[in-house]
Amino acid sequence: MSAASPFWSSAWLAVRSLLWTILLPGFFAGYVPWRFFGLGQIRLEGLNPTSLPGLICIGLGVVLLAACIVEFARSGRGTLSPMDPPRHLVIRGLYKYVRNPMYLSVTTIVLGEVLLTHSRALALYWAIWFVGVNLFVMGYEEPTLRRRFGRSYDEYTEHVGRWVPRFPSGATRG
Repeated sequence: MSAASPFWSSAWLAVRSLLWTILLPGFFAGYVPWRFFGLGQIRLEGLNPTSLPGLICIGLGVVLLAACIVEFARSGRGTLSPMDPPRHLVIRGLYKYVRNPMYLSVTTIVLGEVLLTHSRALALYWAIWFVGVNLFVMGYEEPTLRRRFGRSYDEYTEHVGRWVPRFPSGATRG
């Protein structure tokens, strides 16, 4: 192997991660709200205080999603796609606190879009999307991860919540 192989391997992983980011969260949190739920009609002119909560949620969701994608690539050597998953169980970064921070990040983005557009239809879309994500996580992802990573995944699920973050208490037992 040449010295350039790790570079090309990392570059290819970055390209795949970007592609899947565009295809998955880009579609559900970007294209669909933009095309079908009025996000494309929003015009931000000046700093409107009523827009601020939505913009904060969108920005926070994007930053958290990027952190998750980077951690999947760095620690897991894979992408967010079920067809190109991490090779190693990712339990670092945001995954130390909650098992599904990527879905929560997309949820934060879409809820920000709801706040920005004041669209009931978009709020309904989010609710349906989140139910679908729950069914996917419980029916496919969790059984797949359990088969793939065995006891280490079981231990992880015992200490880290599916949707509600668990933070270390900091208290020591003695």
